[in-house]
Amino acid sequence: MKLQLALLLTAAIGISALAQDQKPAAADGTLPPASTKKDVTFATDIKPIFDAACVKCHSGDKAKAGLRLDTLEGTLKGGKNGKDKILTAGDSANSPVVKMIAHIGDQDGWMPPAKNRANIGPLTADQVGLVRAWIDQGAK
Repeated sequence: MKLQLALLLTAAIGISALAQDQKPAAADGTLPPASTKKDVTFATDIKPIFDAACVKCHSGDKAKAGLRLDTLEGTLKGGKNGKDKILTAGDSANSPVVKMIAHIGDQDGWMPPAKNRANIGPLTADQVGLVRAWIDQGAK
């Protein structure tokens, strides 16, 4: 009985921690700081985040808004055949993608959207911070 109670309590704590991680990165309305990690690259650090949260909608020939986030080239190009840039290398604070993934501003622009068919939750502050560091370090 004690073992079952201990397991149940451990599971509840784990679920609670998971739920806390699913809060939008900017739950208080401020932009999370850039990560202090050095040498952040698309292939190693950013692609796994985008693969989990973005590429279900932003990849392939029918990518939403013409924005492909499954490749570095597509990400740097932006949406609608390059007409809508989502980032400025070296300036994460003013890059639209950062505000979108941090859920700052108009909810219509939040990514992933609050209500989406794939039921993908918002990025964490750590994930947004890593994207910020990547952009600030030149988006390579």
